[in-house]
Amino acid sequence: MKVLIADDDPQLVRALRITLAAHGYEVLAAPDGAAAIALAAKEHPDIVMVDLGMPRLDGVQVIEALRGWSTAPIIVVSGRTGSADKVESLDAGADDYVTKPFQIDELLARLRALSRRMTAASGVPVVTFGDVVVDLSTKTVTRSGERVHLTPTEWKILEFLARNPGSLVTRQALLKDIWGTEQVADTGYLRLYMSQLRKKLESDPGNPAHLLTESGMGYRLLADAAA
Repeated sequence: MKVLIADDDPQLVRALRITLAAHGYEVLAAPDGAAAIALAAKEHPDIVMVDLGMPRLDGVQVIEALRGWSTAPIIVVSGRTGSADKVESLDAGADDYVTKPFQIDELLARLRALSRRMTAASGVPVVTFGDVVVDLSTKTVTRSGERVHLTPTEWKILEFLARNPGSLVTRQALLKDIWGTEQVADTGYLRLYMSQLRKKLESDPGNPAHLLTESGMGYRLLADAAA
């Protein structure tokens, strides 16, 4: 699997190149945003790792440019810890966000999860978690083999999460997709619908194992293929 690292820290890139190569990854590296876009267009990497603070073009600009033509998973690896940076990156099209300094085992786990999601996405459009099966092609949900009836809005939320299994989906992205605007102020709608989904799909709605809330940012569906 080919991984592109876009980062202007040569020591970090060198360390990641050695570690990832030892785990079977083919590593490409770019020292700035413009070089990253050019290299991605030439080599078509399977996964892209992007720092936010790069010369020429910053990380968000790189993500936006790549999302114009590429569906490759993108992980932001940045020293910026603010939620605003995370939300901006995810809204631009990133699939995950890792904060520096990080444990290499965590990064490798994130890469494996993205790899599994890529494999799952190329097959039948079915997402499973626990005893729940979500069939995106027929728009049906079953739990322990029995049909679960969802409202249209509940289905839209679940479908959005199921099409991005394992990835953080921001509240703004959900609001825009469901209500057609990023200006919906009352996020209580989402909390209400997520509560209803958990009651219908989680074994323990008060302590959900799959439909998770990421405090201050959004929601994440932990599907079997990404667990």
